[in-house]
Amino acid sequence: MFGEGNSIPRAKYGGNMAHSDPNISSTLTEDDFAMRNSSASVGGHAFYDASRMSGEGSPMTMSPWNQTSMFAKSPWSQVEENSGPQNGLIGSLVREEGHIYSLAASGELLYTGSDSKNIRVWKNLKEYAAFKSSSGLVKAIIISGEKIFTGHQDGKIRVWKVSQKNPSEHKRAGTLPTLKDIFKSSINPNNYVEGRGRRRALWIKHSDAVSCLSLTEDKLLLYSASWDRTLKVWRIADSKCLESLNVHDDAVNSVVASVEGLVFTGSADGTVKVWKREAKGKATKHTLLESLLKQECAVTALAVTTAGTVVYCGSSDGMVNFWERKGKLTHGGVLKGHKLTVLCLVAVGSMVFSGSADKTICVWRREGAIHTCLSVLTGHTGPVKCLAAEEDNESSKNGDRQWIVYSGSLDKSIKVWRVSEMAADRNAVAMMQQQFGNDSDSVPSERSFSSSNRAASINKRL
Repeated sequence: MFGEGNSIPRAKYGGNMAHSDPNISSTLTEDDFAMRNSSASVGGHAFYDASRMSGEGSPMTMSPWNQTSMFAKSPWSQVEENSGPQNGLIGSLVREEGHIYSLAASGELLYTGSDSKNIRVWKNLKEYAAFKSSSGLVKAIIISGEKIFTGHQDGKIRVWKVSQKNPSEHKRAGTLPTLKDIFKSSINPNNYVEGRGRRRALWIKHSDAVSCLSLTEDKLLLYSASWDRTLKVWRIADSKCLESLNVHDDAVNSVVASVEGLVFTGSADGTVKVWKREAKGKATKHTLLESLLKQECAVTALAVTTAGTVVYCGSSDGMVNFWERKGKLTHGGVLKGHKLTVLCLVAVGSMVFSGSADKTICVWRREGAIHTCLSVLTGHTGPVKCLAAEEDNESSKNGDRQWIVYSGSLDKSIKVWRVSEMAADRNAVAMMQQQFGNDSDSVPSERSFSSSNRAASINKRL
């Protein structure tokens, strides 16, 4: 999740937009995308009918290891689109380098990570900088001031720092845990726990892929969650691991640190858990408050509004559940906009964006407990793996609040969209009604795509 801290000027992208490209394949097979450590199924049909789209098959079938050198001139190409509707595509970055697994936006800069081990930095839709890790697919990126933290398939968290002399230069600043802490901890046998494959491992190290990262509101603590089923807490000031918790019975797919010391975790075991952080001297102590959800299908994505008032949970069944926090967390309803796994969620302002293995991005506007689907963004030819959003401050001055949305996909491309909070796309409304009907849990009218409080529907999956 990316908060709504920084705004970006509209002028740098120009005024031209277009509908998402309809000439894409609507075929998705289990070979195209496999969910790790989850009961998810990615079979079935894509969101739109095959008759509506045409084109070549997904490029994801190409080997992800067939990359060019990072230091060669980047063959990314910027695609400027023609004028179109308010919600639409600004541009695309396409390169046969690797599937895009992570991205993060900060001001004018966009950081992207792929299975090529490269982290690339973009400015005004042009390549600005690049740096490369020694190993490990880049599964998560998060930014804290001049530091960039990346989570990797090899279980390591790498720390990078922006050069003060040259802002386009990024230098490796270390790894979490530090080599010093690893050495000190390895001396004491009590610091070893059972890790992956029942091998003994240090409690301060992840023994499997780091799937997600999250910062506290004051950016003093970093949370890392892993397929090793643990959640670790890091103090950024000295890179110390303060705490490690066994939080789930299967891979942890998402973690979000929220206000008032609350932390949310979602797992392939089908649960969403709420933790409370308390200070314990110089360390921390986390206590389990409650489990919001328990279902057969995997929890694949979480997002929390900036104020911490609404929690969103995406699952491998394509549903997005949400809870409202008014003293306590109560289930608010279900958003039905996807036919396949929800892989990523972002909540900014009154907007919610959900990306899915069905290759689409649903744009929702929240008004109280009612969520309206404003549009469905199409154009990716593979699962939408990651999202980030920032407010377009210039356009918002005119009373029409707009957002710049970045989407990364397993089709090896990144797309940049401009989305307005105003008028809904009637075509998107009509297609979603055709897909889901007008049942009370999904699309009761052209204006609303969620229920306000439907505990009965969620209880069937508990």
